[in-house]
Amino acid sequence: MKAGTALNTRLDHRNPLVFDTHELGRRPGVMQRLSREIAAPADFGLVGVIGVPEGAPVKLSLRLESVMEGVLVTGTARASAVGECVRCLESVERELKADFQEMFSYPDADDRSRSKAEPADDAEDDEDTLFLEDGLFDLEPVLRDVVVLALPMQPVCREDCLGLCPDCGLSLNDDPDHHHDAVDIRWAALQGLVVTDQDGEKDNMSGTASDGVQGAAEKQEK
Repeated sequence: MKAGTALNTRLDHRNPLVFDTHELGRRPGVMQRLSREIAAPADFGLVGVIGVPEGAPVKLSLRLESVMEGVLVTGTARASAVGECVRCLESVERELKADFQEMFSYPDADDRSRSKAEPADDAEDDEDTLFLEDGLFDLEPVLRDVVVLALPMQPVCREDCLGLCPDCGLSLNDDPDHHHDAVDIRWAALQGLVVTDQDGEKDNMSGTASDGVQGAAEKQEK
């Protein structure tokens, strides 16, 4: 959504993430500070990993500065992100603070710079440039980028989280000494032989005892 998409769509000033720069009056050096609390949009973070829940409050502190090329926006976003520990699957909550700075260019300022650049450079520049539209700019694509960068790719509930038992799924945080007696598969065949031999010995012993009892009985009869 970065590219010059703002030139092809109409921004809605009622959108809480759309800001008006008309008060700056295109006078370089003029600055404006803004604070705003907005509701987080959907999929605000690392989808399926951790992110700011849709509708949760996001506090914005912004400084808008008029420069020759456009408006330089410097700010900080604060919110609470919720996710799942990648080791034990317990809920994780993190306080998020993301700092950012982005230039929103005047469309005509970009036109003036085109005469000094090669056509190939123009296409590449447009892909990385955000534009003002009728004095408005949309902060959402910038926020999405900085929030993703500020969040942990593999969130954990604590640094020393022990995770889950791979055999039964028990949380090792609750029982650090939990374990299962593992059998080395290389010895499994030998264990089978031992069991067989033991069973054979038992059978032989049973047979010998039976023969002795039967012999004693025959002697008594005689």
